[in-house]
Amino acid sequence: MHNFYEFFAGGGMARAGLYKSGKWNCLFANDIDEKKAASYRANWSRVPWRDHMVVDDVAMLKPEQLIERGHADLAWASFPCQDLSLAGAGAGLSGERSGAFLPFWDLISALHDQSYAPKLVVLENVVGALTAGKGEDFVTLGTMLATGGYRFGAVVINAEHWVPQSRPRLFIIAVHKSMRINEELVSDGSPSPWHTSALVAAHGRLLKRLETTGDQDSWIWWNLSEPPATRLTYQSLADVIEPGDPTGVTWHTKAETERLTKELMNEHNKKKVKTHQEKADETGKRVVGTVYKRMRPEGPVIGIDENGKDIHQKVQRAEVRFDNVAGCLRTPSGGSSRQTILILEPNVPPRSRLLSTREAARLMGLDDRYELPEKYNDAYHLAGDGVAVDVVHFLSEHILEPLLEI
Repeated sequence: MHNFYEFFAGGGMARAGLYKSGKWNCLFANDIDEKKAASYRANWSRVPWRDHMVVDDVAMLKPEQLIERGHADLAWASFPCQDLSLAGAGAGLSGERSGAFLPFWDLISALHDQSYAPKLVVLENVVGALTAGKGEDFVTLGTMLATGGYRFGAVVINAEHWVPQSRPRLFIIAVHKSMRINEELVSDGSPSPWHTSALVAAHGRLLKRLETTGDQDSWIWWNLSEPPATRLTYQSLADVIEPGDPTGVTWHTKAETERLTKELMNEHNKKKVKTHQEKADETGKRVVGTVYKRMRPEGPVIGIDENGKDIHQKVQRAEVRFDNVAGCLRTPSGGSSRQTILILEPNVPPRSRLLSTREAARLMGLDDRYELPEKYNDAYHLAGDGVAVDVVHFLSEHILEPLLEI
């Protein structure tokens, strides 16, 4: 059995992914959010002596709190992404929220000094982490890993290979330099599909820094298996949608749906709705789309930019997609609206509503036994801030467990 610590744990989605193999045991979990911690406990700590959750700022944690729980093989950290996300302010590692990584790493360093360093460290974040701070944040983070006693590499994985949600995320997988690495887990180059052009470019910037510290051999190109050929539980977005009355939300009125489809959509999006409504009418099958509201510069001209081009006032637009994949779940505090679904039934007017909390959980790979918060906002935040369960399991099965079982 492999032991792990789970930092920035939220509702325990990393734990859910690790537990799928039956080979992992949680020693310690931490989150600063009382509401998320309550969900964690509701699902993972049903008896007092199995309560691993410590609710506190990671900066206030002491290495002794972890050492007394036992030596971990893995420290998983899905540290806050808001300041690194394209939907956020872009403050990077210096931001108030994503800046939580620095005290986390201080804690790992303190464990290292007391010979309790985890053998593996996994960091999960948005792909914007590759370019945050003009690329310097990734360079800084990588340098900290290399000088802190770890070899590491990174992969970009989109959860849409497992669930019908477009959710690309960056995973940095670090291995303590004292460990032997099976050569089958390492590639000579940067194989696709897990190493994007943005990641290759970020590696190039990082390598220049590591050459100055003498740690250029710290980087690993992980040889990760191909994604599954088909999704297992939910093949498409339509499979995720709850029948009848959904959990925690109500259907929009006819007027609200018409405002969404006729007033807020531009001609391009209106045409998409018309085309797919005709498809539903012809086939007799329901079509499901998803809608995000965004601010776009499509209003009246309000000025001229330095290049002599018109500056348009920003107006709210509703943008729809019908590719049977949901857009990336985001919390409203990340700068984006909640996701709306648009149902097109044969020969009836469109219907719309917010994505339900159970549907959001399904899109993260959580099964229906997972207990969600009663309040919509709390449940939606829990899902939107989480890590896709099946992606964690995939990494565990193909990299983490093989590293520990040599």
